[in-house]
Amino acid sequence: MTDILPLPPGSTVGIIGGGQLGRMLCQAAAQLGLNTLVLDPDETGPAAQICTRFIAGAYDDRQALQELADRSDVVTFEFENVPVEAIKDLQEKIPVRPNARALEISQDRLIEKTFLNEIGLSTAPFTNIESCGELEKAIAEIGTPSLLKTRRFGYDGKGQVRIDGIGAVHDAHNEIGHAPAILEAMIPFEREVSVIAVRGLYGEIVNYDVVENHHRNGILHTSTVPADISTETTEAAKMIARTLITALDYVGVLAVELFQTGSTLLVNEFAPRVHNSGHWTLDACAISQFENHIRAICGWPLGAADRHSDALMTNLIGREVDRWEALAQQPSTALHLYGKAEARPGRKMGHVTQIAPRTGSV
Repeated sequence: MTDILPLPPGSTVGIIGGGQLGRMLCQAAAQLGLNTLVLDPDETGPAAQICTRFIAGAYDDRQALQELADRSDVVTFEFENVPVEAIKDLQEKIPVRPNARALEISQDRLIEKTFLNEIGLSTAPFTNIESCGELEKAIAEIGTPSLLKTRRFGYDGKGQVRIDGIGAVHDAHNEIGHAPAILEAMIPFEREVSVIAVRGLYGEIVNYDVVENHHRNGILHTSTVPADISTETTEAAKMIARTLITALDYVGVLAVELFQTGSTLLVNEFAPRVHNSGHWTLDACAISQFENHIRAICGWPLGAADRHSDALMTNLIGREVDRWEALAQQPSTALHLYGKAEARPGRKMGHVTQIAPRTGSV
């Protein structure tokens, strides 16, 4: 392991997680002449297929984590449900970027939303729920419709239940297994947008353009850039991301999901990692979110986040991947397949990005 910064070509980036995000991080690192060492239980996963070296092990396997630390120059992670204690232990041995604090805050919706409010960012009204009785009281205060969300381990629409009336309280609480939760007011938003920011090792920040997202069955379906919002709203979204990434003393890529209602932006959540709504950057920017994440954690200068094209990114979910041949024939379309063997319902198998000449501001 070397302490030289920026880490020179030939250095090794350790990645916890072997899914498609890890795969694309490996591809970005290879482009910069860096090696990758992936830790994941699945030896056949998307990142395992292309990384330089691989460690098969659980994310809290002490022996595997020690090997990761011994053989890497810096460590990062590709998803936010990594055990925080594992990251804290690793930080004692090797630089881990982003830090455990950002990960810990993002893993608990109550802590996350409280933190966002504390640094001056607005969210939908919410309250902590520990029991069915508390849920009944909260419904009376927040009203319906509202969303009951587990505090931990929710993604792609999982771990949340819509409540339309007081009569549905018990069923909703049962549906989440009586887990610690928050109740959140449902906001009649005009659109959901997201913005990706990158912060370098020395505090420099670049923002990618704001994208408009559409979900299907709780899973991101499309991301369109530029979003159909005003210049003022675009700048406000970027400022929210800059405020958050600075407050976290963060290094790497961070994504912020926002609800837009008129001129108001409410933070839904943030992800301390490269993000699905930034996949378009692979084809519409000279420097993708993945390359900029690698640059940031290795102490390299950040690349410009300007886009040279408009883009529509569409996820390929489940059997939609079977259309790969037809998609590969479409003009101005980039096809990205993740190498997953089984196309299960709700599983992200790949994505396509259609690009067109750039319009609007960058």
